[in-house]
Formats: sequence, C-alpha cells, structure tokens
Amino acid sequence: MIKFQKHYVTNGTIKARVSYRHFNLITEDVMAVTLYAKSFEDGRNLGKILSSEYENNSEPMTDYFEQGHARIKSTNPLYEAAKLRCAA
Repeated sequence: MIKFQKHYVTNGTIKARVSYRHFNLITEDVMAVTLYAKSFEDGRNLGKILSSEYENNSEPMTDYFEQGHARIKSTNPLYEAAKLRCAA
C-alpha cells in the first residue's frame, strides 16, 4: 500500500523524499499530480515505489541529470490520495 506523506512517499519498506505539484497536463488535457524526487537516491526509490508512473529524462552525454519524477494522472486510482496530500 502506497502512502503519501508530507515530505515523502512510501510503500511500507522503501521511502523516497519528494515534493508535490498539482496541475493540468495541457498535452493530454487531464489533471495530474507530479512527485519530484529530492535526490538521486530518492529518485531510484521513487522508481521502485511507483514504477509505472516514474520518469527520468537524464541526458548523460550532456551532463544533464535530473532526480526523476512520477506523474499520477487523474485516471490513476492513486490520484485522489496524491491530490489530497498535495493540497495539504
């Protein structure tokens, strides 16, 4: 069971520090909550917790590294819980 806390998300065994953002995806015309990892380690953990929603668009050839993020769209069953945490 995935739990959205104020400063992190967890599945009971793995914890990833995140920040939240709720917005409308213009390209798909759906609402979404995006969880941004705070560090590279948190990004790896976030990928383990939310594997199907996780993205990391790092470009190692140009030295651009991002920590990773998970995007939960309004069609996902986790959306309401993530939206409530984002609003809190």
